[in-house]
Amino acid sequence: MKAREEIRKVANKEIAKNSLKFFKTGEGEYGYGDIFLGVRVPKIRLIAKKHIDISTSEMKTLIKSKYHEERLLGLIILVNKYSKNKDRKTRNQLYKIYVSSFKYINNWDLVDVTCLHVIGKHLMDKDRSILYSWAKSDDLWTKRIAMISTFWFIRKNDLDDTFTIAEILLNDEHDLIHKAVGWMLREAGKRDLEKEEIFLKKHYKLMPRTMLRYAI
Repeated sequence: MKAREEIRKVANKEIAKNSLKFFKTGEGEYGYGDIFLGVRVPKIRLIAKKHIDISTSEMKTLIKSKYHEERLLGLIILVNKYSKNKDRKTRNQLYKIYVSSFKYINNWDLVDVTCLHVIGKHLMDKDRSILYSWAKSDDLWTKRIAMISTFWFIRKNDLDDTFTIAEILLNDEHDLIHKAVGWMLREAGKRDLEKEEIFLKKHYKLMPRTMLRYAI
């Protein structure tokens, strides 16, 4: 596969070593066991742009890779395909592939770079109840996908789901959920400061401090 060959050619052992620490891959940490090639995101984006027309099978193979950067490459190609294709059936197929790949979308960058451009964009004019199910999941990354996907709605000045899902996740114990919720609240506040202030005044006493700090 040419896309895989290309990303491995630009692999850097020193970057890979640093990524192990940056993405918390030690025992007991959220990224435990992940493996890195050592490729920066801008290079991954360039490779993804060049190989947007790879087959669905090849794209899925990348998404399921043991290497973090290959998974990101496959996901960015999926995002690009979704953006390029206006056909409703094709977009629905790509959305389903993304949802079926949650197992491999297992770190914050994989979530944050991609989910709003597929999940958020796809659900913009559809029923969004699935986001509420994901927000109540036991899986860290599924919950983060539910929250960050609302960023697409925020960009369209549609804020209600962001505040409702934030409320569901208020008592979550994980720092990465605190950061995701706080970030989305801050972005929502840029669109409607009054709504954010109402939310914060209601919940600030009980909100995790990291969540509150990110929100303001």
